[in-house]
Amino acid sequence: MKVAVFGTRKYDLDSLNAAVNATTGIELKFIDPSLDVTTSLLAEGYQAISIFVNDICDENVLQELHKHGVKYIALRCAGYNNVDLAAAAKLGIKVARVPSYAPEAVAEFAVGMIMTVVRKYHKSFLRVREGNFLLDGLMGFNLAGKTVGLIGTGKIGVITGRILAKGFCCNVIAYDPYPSPEAAENGIKYLDTLEELLGQCDIVSLHCPLTPQTRYIINDDTLAMMKPGVVLINTSRGGLIDSYSLIRYAVNALFQNDFPHGDFSALKSGHIGAVGLDVYEREAEYFFADSSAKIIHDDVFARLLSFYNVFMTFVICSNS
Repeated sequence: MKVAVFGTRKYDLDSLNAAVNATTGIELKFIDPSLDVTTSLLAEGYQAISIFVNDICDENVLQELHKHGVKYIALRCAGYNNVDLAAAAKLGIKVARVPSYAPEAVAEFAVGMIMTVVRKYHKSFLRVREGNFLLDGLMGFNLAGKTVGLIGTGKIGVITGRILAKGFCCNVIAYDPYPSPEAAENGIKYLDTLEELLGQCDIVSLHCPLTPQTRYIINDDTLAMMKPGVVLINTSRGGLIDSYSLIRYAVNALFQNDFPHGDFSALKSGHIGAVGLDVYEREAEYFFADSSAKIIHDDVFARLLSFYNVFMTFVICSNS
C-alpha cells in the first residue's frame, strides 16, 4: 500500500521509517506541507494518507482526496476534530486514529505544568541565569489540600487525577458526562455540573476532546464562575478555551480598548492567577515550525505570550 504522509517532521521520519522497515507491503511518501484543499492533489496515486492535528480534512478536502483515489486516512494523533467524519463515511473513506498514545506522558506533563506555574520554576530559572537571586514575586503555594478540578476523565484525565490525589494529597473533583469507572479508585470524585466544579477549584485542568459541545467550554461565563486566583491548565486542545475571554480575565482593564467586541463590565484584574498552555486555538500557523526569525502577526497569541502569569509550550505534552 502506498501512503502519503502529510506535514512530515523529522520525528515522523525517524519513527515511521523504523516501523516500515519491519513491515512489508507499505510504501511511504513523506510530504512537508500540511494537508489542505490546495495540497490534497499531492495524494494522487496513493491509497492512504497520514495526517496530524493541524491538517485540514474537511468536506472539501475529502472530496478532493476521493477524486484522487484515497481510501484510508490514518491520524497520527488521538484527536480527530479536524476530520469531517460524516463526509468521510459518505465518500467511503475509512478513518483511523491513535486510540491512546502516551497517556502517562501527557498526564505527567500536565502535573509538571501545574508545578511550574504554581512554584514558578520558569521564573526562577531565568533569574538564576541573570544572576538575580531575589525571592520577590516567587511566592507559590502547596498543592496538598488544594482542590483540583478535571474537565474530562478519559485515560489522561484519570491518570492526572491519580497523580494529584495520591501523590500530592489534593482534593480531586471532576466533571464528565461519561464518568470513568476507574475514577473512584484513583481518588477522583464526580460533581453533577460544570458550574458546581468551577466554583470550588483552586486549579482547573482540561482533559476533554474538542467537539462542537466542548468548543470554548472555557469562556466569559465559565471564567466568571471560577475562584479569583485560579490556575488554569490546558494540555488537550486549544479550541477548548476562548482566548479573547481568557485575556479579558487575565489582564488589566487598561487594555480593554484593544478588544472591542465583548462585555468588559465583568473584567476582573488578576482573576486568573496563572495559566499553563501546551496548546492554542490558532496554533497551526506557528507550532511545529521555527518562527524565531518571524513576526507573530496573531495579536491574541502575542498578547498571551506577553503576560507574566502565562506559561506556554508547544504541544510537547506527549513527546516522551
